[in-house]
Amino acid sequence: MNKLSSWVGMLFLTAAMSLLAQAIDPAVAPMARPNAVPVGTTFLVRLEDKLDTAELHPGQHFKVKLDEDLISANGNIIPRGKKIKGHVSSVEHGLNARLLLSFDEIETNHGWIALIATVIGVPGEHGVKAPDSEGEIERNGPNVKHTIEDAAAGAAAGGTKGAGAGGGAAGAGAGAMASLLANRDLRLEKGTTLEVRLDRALQIPSH
Repeated sequence: MNKLSSWVGMLFLTAAMSLLAQAIDPAVAPMARPNAVPVGTTFLVRLEDKLDTAELHPGQHFKVKLDEDLISANGNIIPRGKKIKGHVSSVEHGLNARLLLSFDEIETNHGWIALIATVIGVPGEHGVKAPDSEGEIERNGPNVKHTIEDAAAGAAAGGTKGAGAGGGAAGAGAGAMASLLANRDLRLEKGTTLEVRLDRALQIPSH
């Protein structure tokens, strides 16, 4: 009886360890379903709305369109041009303008399904930094600290060269600051391309 109990215990332990290995090690995890676009797939979308941190607020909705086909292993497809709905998760105004976008649903040939994805790039937009690991987009503007230092140095240099020269240097410093403040917000125009990564496999319905 004790031997039988030990054998049963070992059997349960082996099964538990196998399940744990599948949960931890992707190499032994179950394969993705044939109707799914795998997690980690990257694709392009195009903005249908202008996004400006000067005007946005958390929770505000936006739309994009799929800019290339998404195809599962069994050939199911979400064709280019299908709509995607999303919302603004967070927005920061000012000198360090930032924007975090979240996606909610994607349109398929058989209705809408949930979409879990992250923005990983804004191709062609040189005024935007590469998004961080969470997908937060940040304006790639002049260095605030250096601009303030340059403005202060200009004003100080002007003060040592007399009133006339000082006025010009101080004016240049003030102009640099005014330019920085005037262009502090992040703006993504309608039609801007975003590169997106799937954070959860996308099950494409077939009917």
